[in-house]
Amino acid sequence: MNTDLSLYHMIAGASPVVQLVMLLLFIVSLVSWAMIGRKYLDIRSARKAANDFEARFWSGNKLSDLYEQISMGRYGTHGMAAIFESGFREYVRLRKRGNSDPQFVLQGAQRTMRVALNREIDVLDANLPFLATVGSTSPYVGLFGTVWGIMNSFRSLGNAQQATLASVAPGIAEALIATAMGLFAAIPAVITYNRFSHEVERLESRYEAFAEEFSTILQRQAHE
Repeated sequence: MNTDLSLYHMIAGASPVVQLVMLLLFIVSLVSWAMIGRKYLDIRSARKAANDFEARFWSGNKLSDLYEQISMGRYGTHGMAAIFESGFREYVRLRKRGNSDPQFVLQGAQRTMRVALNREIDVLDANLPFLATVGSTSPYVGLFGTVWGIMNSFRSLGNAQQATLASVAPGIAEALIATAMGLFAAIPAVITYNRFSHEVERLESRYEAFAEEFSTILQRQAHE
């Protein structure tokens, strides 16, 4: 007697608990891939925006002209552009209020830039904890399905008059699919989480370096 060990037959023949685990892992895997694609586009866009803004910032144009262009929405208001806009706006506001202490004006601009920088990093960090959770828990969820399926297989084997490998192999094979699905969901999530975290850290370093360089420029202007 031949036993159908096709993937569809094994999934359809699994116990309800194992099928529920498989469905959960399948949904989690789909959501993870959607987030991976979106996060890849977000980070690539942020990296390109940083390159474009740095080229404009160091092109020699007046800061007031660049601020006006960004305020009008010509170059977007995220990433370095958002940090520059918030810092320069606060700098101009404090100068117009008649503050004569350059250090006070500079510290106000720096605080505003720090808030904007943290806001941009929070946006880039969004959904990364979900990928980390999927990568760390999916194998255990799949293992739970496997253990449950094997337990059911041995329970039915105990009730059989003749115990053979052929009678228990299909149940074990069905259960092992849950582990495979757990790994299928976890491995891409772990790899992309590590990669994206590294990219976000690099962008954060670039933002911090720009904020420091911009602060130096504002300090020179404040003492003029």
